[in-house]
Amino acid sequence: MGNSVANDEHISLLRAQHFCTDDQLVPHRLDWLKEVIGREYANVNVSPYNDEPIFNQMAIYPWQNDVRLSPINTHSLQIERLSSEPTDNSQDCYFFVLLTSGKYKLEQAGREVFLETGDMALYDATQWHKIIMPQAASKILISIPRHYFNQRVSNVSNLTAQKISAQSGVGAVASAYIQSLVNQLDSLERPAFLEMAAPVLDMLTLSLNQLRPSSVNLSSSKSSTLFHVKSYIRDHCQNSELSPEYISEAVGLSIRYINNLFNTEDTSLMRYVTSQRLALVHRMLSSQTYSHCSITELAMQSGFNNMAHFSRSFKIKYMMSPRQFRDEIKRDPFYFFDKR
Repeated sequence: MGNSVANDEHISLLRAQHFCTDDQLVPHRLDWLKEVIGREYANVNVSPYNDEPIFNQMAIYPWQNDVRLSPINTHSLQIERLSSEPTDNSQDCYFFVLLTSGKYKLEQAGREVFLETGDMALYDATQWHKIIMPQAASKILISIPRHYFNQRVSNVSNLTAQKISAQSGVGAVASAYIQSLVNQLDSLERPAFLEMAAPVLDMLTLSLNQLRPSSVNLSSSKSSTLFHVKSYIRDHCQNSELSPEYISEAVGLSIRYINNLFNTEDTSLMRYVTSQRLALVHRMLSSQTYSHCSITELAMQSGFNNMAHFSRSFKIKYMMSPRQFRDEIKRDPFYFFDKR
């Protein structure tokens, strides 16, 4: 019943799903909106808060690690989580909401929060919540899979429905960065957009540290250090000589200390290096820009020098061989997006 279309003008840039009530007949708009939100976000009851016509426009941009970015514009609306279980594993998420205009009230876990422009809050999509936007509003939703976010933050349930202020601190930096990113979506190329997922998640994690430092696995200083190490690896993962010793010398930290930082995310330094190299190959295989290059060439350009290790790691991460993935992309450029 939902209507999703890709932005044809930017196929070479970003892939997104677009939904708008204006594409539906007036009598069907409310039911259609409830169906779309229930399928793409959470099982909810939707109703207009005032007597103005139903209007809602949203886009969904897939990011790394099944994170999704959604700019949304809406008329007044009330949304309440239904008691039914998530219909899909993709709904087992936490949502960061960033209000960009209008007014917004969120209730969850016995708490309520009122957001002003630029403020953010976190809520659990699978638990009861109520959202009221009493007038036209715009917001940005970032959905993060539960299993992935729980590796970053402990006791997340204690942090929902609390305001992350855009007035100062990391919250202000994160809010401004995310809004700037969304304002540039039409001009960003997909590889650059994908690379921005990790720093956004790092900033959101640090923003939660303002609410309750004991709930975040890393101290602020350690989080900043890990962010610095990750940034260095993302910028240099194409270097086949990027060994633990090389990284240690470059960032000025011992190998043991760096591995301890990555242990808080249930990974290791070199597993993270491999994941970044795989992500780079994956992006290049998805792009027409590199269609003339062989898979071996792309793997070597991404820092791999052992093709057996590369092929085995790629298949474990993406559930198919590099050759199978490229063949699927050639047959259907939106294959991987559709499989999200």
